[in-house]
Amino acid sequence: MKNVMLLLLISLGLSACANTGANYTPIVDGPKNSAFYADLSACQTLATERGYLNDDTKGDALLGAALGALIGAADGDVLGGAIVGGASGTAAGAYKAKGERKSVVVSCMRNRGHQVVG
Repeated sequence: MKNVMLLLLISLGLSACANTGANYTPIVDGPKNSAFYADLSACQTLATERGYLNDDTKGDALLGAALGALIGAADGDVLGGAIVGGASGTAAGAYKAKGERKSVVVSCMRNRGHQVVG
């Protein structure tokens, strides 16, 4: 039961951060005119193409499950360890994807000529 609750909390955490990286609005040295907002919208839409459950996240989940199973075996709960490890790996992968989405917005805005400073 404890493992199920942990999995539920991690799932809620992942859903709470949906699109946060893609919704990033960078600080720019320049005007925030209609061209800025049009480019920002296009860049944010582009960033959403980097899914949270991408191949990297799936790999993190599998690695977490394997490590969790090994640790769980020491405590006599292989399945519980695998579940917690897999959920933790998934959360870590999704968190990385959030940062990647933010980076896509920043790079896209720079490529469109905006002087992004942060």
